[in-house]
Amino acid sequence: MDKNNKITACVQDIPVQELIRSAMEARKKAYSPYSGYQVGAAVLTNELRIYTGCNIENAAYTPSICAERTAISKAVSEGWHKFKAIAIVGGPKNETTDQYAFPCGVCRQVLREFADPDQFVVIVARNENDYKLYTLGELLPESFGPKNLGF
Repeated sequence: MDKNNKITACVQDIPVQELIRSAMEARKKAYSPYSGYQVGAAVLTNELRIYTGCNIENAAYTPSICAERTAISKAVSEGWHKFKAIAIVGGPKNETTDQYAFPCGVCRQVLREFADPDQFVVIVARNENDYKLYTLGELLPESFGPKNLGF
């Protein structure tokens, strides 16, 4: 199955525009006084619930958390452990997004913990009409996950 067919099969029941809109709204709440780079994310559970998150920076840097992990943490803290997709929107503060914001390596690994890399869809968007679709497996090939530990 080629990439386009694989993505099409994965995205059939995913409300792509709604996820992007949710990520855009979450981005407005970002706390990024140091980098000035605001990111919003919206994750979709297998049960079609949406949880949002924004990046939250810290003067000590290490305690900062990305938008993707904030959204995942909110969903997990509410009892959801399986996910279908995530939309990510990011860019400099107070500007329209003219670039695609991809998840960092740590976020990719956290997403891998809760998703099938060949089925989970990562949506990187500038806006509701300008976006790209990837599977997590494309962004994190040969990943390490629960099955490697026998789970």
